[in-house]
Amino acid sequence: MGGKRLGRRFGWLWAAYAVSAYGSGLGFGALPLIAVTALHASPGEVSALSATGPAVGALIALPLGPWVEFRRKRPVMIAMDLARFAAMATIPAAYALGCLGFVQLLVVSAAVAAAKIAFNAAGGAFLKSLVRPADLLTANARFESTNWSSIAVGPPLGGAAIGLFGPVTTVLADALSYLLSAVGIAAIGGREEAPQRVGRRAAGAVGAAGERAADAGGVAGERPAGAVGAADAERPAGAVLDGWRHILADPGLRALYLNNMLVSGLIMATEPVLAVLLLRRLDFAPWQYGLAFAAPCLGGLVGSRLAQRVVTRYGRDRVFRTVGTLRAVWLIGLVLVRPGVVGLLTVMAVELAIIVNMSLYTPVLATYRLERTPTHLVARTLSAWSIGQQAAIAVLTALGGLLADATGPRTALAVAGVLVLATPLLLPRPGRTGNRPEPSRSPA
Repeated sequence: MGGKRLGRRFGWLWAAYAVSAYGSGLGFGALPLIAVTALHASPGEVSALSATGPAVGALIALPLGPWVEFRRKRPVMIAMDLARFAAMATIPAAYALGCLGFVQLLVVSAAVAAAKIAFNAAGGAFLKSLVRPADLLTANARFESTNWSSIAVGPPLGGAAIGLFGPVTTVLADALSYLLSAVGIAAIGGREEAPQRVGRRAAGAVGAAGERAADAGGVAGERPAGAVGAADAERPAGAVLDGWRHILADPGLRALYLNNMLVSGLIMATEPVLAVLLLRRLDFAPWQYGLAFAAPCLGGLVGSRLAQRVVTRYGRDRVFRTVGTLRAVWLIGLVLVRPGVVGLLTVMAVELAIIVNMSLYTPVLATYRLERTPTHLVARTLSAWSIGQQAAIAVLTALGGLLADATGPRTALAVAGVLVLATPLLLPRPGRTGNRPEPSRSPA
């Protein structure tokens, strides 16, 4: 898998993703860290920062799915990178001027979350048009591998940089990485056709043709290239909901969506609580905090590189059931964290077990989602998926913060660990996903 060539244009896309990912790796947990160390925020405030930003960002991003769907995807990706650069750059500027406040962190977090949702929606649609369907898992596995390697390298370097140069150093590096990513995406080149809007009557005819194609064993729901209907654009409220309609109408996607919302929400809800526990209660140094999350990310390289091989050998259905279960059983171990080396090793062991399974599972899920989604719905479906996930993270993080304030960080970690043990019950039943996309859903 690692040596397969996917073309020069994919190479530029991958390079842009890598630059952005490594910048985010350097800035891993930077906003909660700044809130704790520079603004002396409480556990509730840190959780509010981690929850409110994504929640508001998801609301802002709600109308962006249809907006992204009907536009060229590369310009959208570039615009979202530039927006994230501008938002993140305000933090070191305000810190240098002595006017950095908690509200600004909330605003920046929301802006970055909204831009990320729009970027990922455009990026998924662009990827589907850029590589062959048979190469989607390879491409997604490469992105996943890059993501985990960036987190393995970035946080220790970021922690050292914070210790040497101050708390906003990594935020500046993260901001610049978005600028460089925009340059890389611009360098992809090639002509990208703008999605065409056809009249309501024509759009209806296209939809009827799609239904007839489905009856004949053809591609259901797929419109001819460029025939993204004005009927969709003329009903913005309905267009916003189209992604959720598609997800909820598909039994496999629906089960995976609900499962992923809860697993991601519960895992991410522990991050600010664990930051308070490690940095304030157990007196971990920033570099130790970074190392606790960075070293296990090497396991992400293992999982992502095994994805293609494991799917080929055992089938996608078994990967979803087995690996989807294994990624949920380790979180409860964070309750056992203690001061010193033993506590550091405990965090690393738990994170390693989670990350190996997540890195194998995620590219398989991303590929399945693209295969099951018609081209004219990709951006809206990915937006709906991200918005639901961000909303779940926001709600569960806020509840975790309130629980941590009321009872202590360990209790909040224990509750999250117990709840996530029930999430495998939401995974698709055997035979619901299979090893191949249904003909009615695969790209033309």
